[in-house]
Amino acid sequence: MAITIVAPAPAVQPEESRHEDDSENGGVDLEGDVDMRAATHAQRSAKDIVTPGETITDDPQWMRGHGTYIAPARTEIIATVAGTIQKTNKLLSVRPLRARYTPEIGDLVVGRIIEVQPKRWRVDVGAPVLANLPLSAINLPGGILRKRTETDELQIRTFFSEGDLLVAEVQALHQDGSASLHTRSLKYGKLRNGMFMSVSGTGGGGGVVRARRQTWTIDTVHGGGKVDVVLGVNGYIWISKHVEVADNDTSITRIEESVSNMAYSSQNDEIPPETRREISRVRGVITLLVEEGLPVDEDLVMKVYEAAVMVDAEDEGESSPYLGKEKRERVLSLLSGP
Repeated sequence: MAITIVAPAPAVQPEESRHEDDSENGGVDLEGDVDMRAATHAQRSAKDIVTPGETITDDPQWMRGHGTYIAPARTEIIATVAGTIQKTNKLLSVRPLRARYTPEIGDLVVGRIIEVQPKRWRVDVGAPVLANLPLSAINLPGGILRKRTETDELQIRTFFSEGDLLVAEVQALHQDGSASLHTRSLKYGKLRNGMFMSVSGTGGGGGVVRARRQTWTIDTVHGGGKVDVVLGVNGYIWISKHVEVADNDTSITRIEESVSNMAYSSQNDEIPPETRREISRVRGVITLLVEEGLPVDEDLVMKVYEAAVMVDAEDEGESSPYLGKEKRERVLSLLSGP
């Protein structure tokens, strides 16, 4: 039997309430924008979720933006994706609830090596197209400041191989939508001694957001030591044991001299059980933020982590990083305040 998908019909507002709204708001919504309600369509607010094929408005004063469509010889603006309405002056667009990552120059991203090619690596960063990491965009061990030779190309797998995780920065964008990465910094490179997690919500509410700092160190409790958190703008996150780095002069002329062979090692260090427990706690905190539709940034992660530690201290018995239903409600109550 064939399945027919019918576009949802918007709810019709009662006649009396329409007149009341018009008299109270004077045809202008509470945010000061012109009412985009049409005679045959109910009023839509920015908090409404629209579905593909649904008519947003047929008022000709509005212009269509991303996530919308106007049929030929028609004035109705129709949604092409499921998401929330965004209004910018007279421009209407729909922000998708879930979307692939769109790279921007300067973004800090966490990626996984998918393919090793001559002179470059292909990296999955959650974008529609795989990113490129050229051999010339990494630091060679031993402080070698020179052009890459055939010998370096033959040893390309000794630096990164398939399946390796890395943190890098978007250096350039290309016409096909792909991005070029680089790891020419001591804070970038191969990732070890931790766990990887991927969160959704990079398109709509919630998920990792661009912030002042995407990487920081947490002084954990219960003997867990220091834990590093890397929030990739692409929704990929790395939580790991903190490794002290020698305090060297990191000027542009000394950066590569600080790169050793251990920077490209795939061998993890010994991680104590206390540190593993706190890594799991941080992961649970980030999961809670995503499931609640809250943005994932340094400030909120630290606030929720401190609240989770307080709730854990109130419970009798052995400390547990697991945030079950009861613990989650108590953590959220502490986060919202009295």
